[in-house]
Amino acid sequence: MQELHLPLYTYLQKIRNTKPLIHHITNWVSIADCANIVRLTGGLPIMAHAKEEVADMVKLSDALVLNIGTLTSELVESMKIAAKAANEKGIPVILDAVGVGATPFRDKKAFELLDECHIDIIKGNASEIAKLAGEDVVTKGVEAVDIQLDLVQVAKKLAKDKNATVVITAHEDIVVWKDNVYVVKNGHPLMGQIVGTGCMAASVIGCFCAIDKDYGKLCAAGLAVYEIAAEKAARETFTPFAFKQKFFDELFKMDEVCDWMQKIFAL
Repeated sequence: MQELHLPLYTYLQKIRNTKPLIHHITNWVSIADCANIVRLTGGLPIMAHAKEEVADMVKLSDALVLNIGTLTSELVESMKIAAKAANEKGIPVILDAVGVGATPFRDKKAFELLDECHIDIIKGNASEIAKLAGEDVVTKGVEAVDIQLDLVQVAKKLAKDKNATVVITAHEDIVVWKDNVYVVKNGHPLMGQIVGTGCMAASVIGCFCAIDKDYGKLCAAGLAVYEIAAEKAARETFTPFAFKQKFFDELFKMDEVCDWMQKIFAL
């Protein structure tokens, strides 16, 4: 595992200067929050689902985020069209494997996406990633269950099998990319009290991976920025919905924090 001072300020400023367009085919529960989190990070969101236009929308975009939280067969077909267009263009495709391990249908559609398209970043909680890696686990709806596995090895296996960056979000996030393993230890328990924080994390990852190809570092940096904002929000409130509003505000102000961190790291 690696501990390093990621250039958070440089990454965040590049996002805010270039305003990458992040195309989402995502779930209906958190779609507005995902759009907002992209805007607050510095990118531009677009939420286009119709199979008739997704390939054209990809041509305008800098990253593609797929989220199967409220999947249907038709939605997955749109995802396949979009992902193949993204592969042709060479922009990153992020798959948020929401609920994999809960039902056979959901598992089948997730594996179809992985088999028929190249997914650059595979994100999920511990049980979702373990299921994709071939482990015999069950997910409780969209919530992770406690599994007694070496999560780093699980992530490494999936990363090697799919030639992808793998992100496991948990109390301590794990990012595996090629031979590199990063652990992000930021965040706050209040994040688990509001719906959609995992979905929003995938959107933030989309913003960061849109600016360069070093996906391991970029995923870790994106999660760190996102979760430091949560830590700052939690210092001022202890109720979930007040926390959510403050969380959004703190993410908007994160360039100030990253600037301060940059000066500390430069000493």
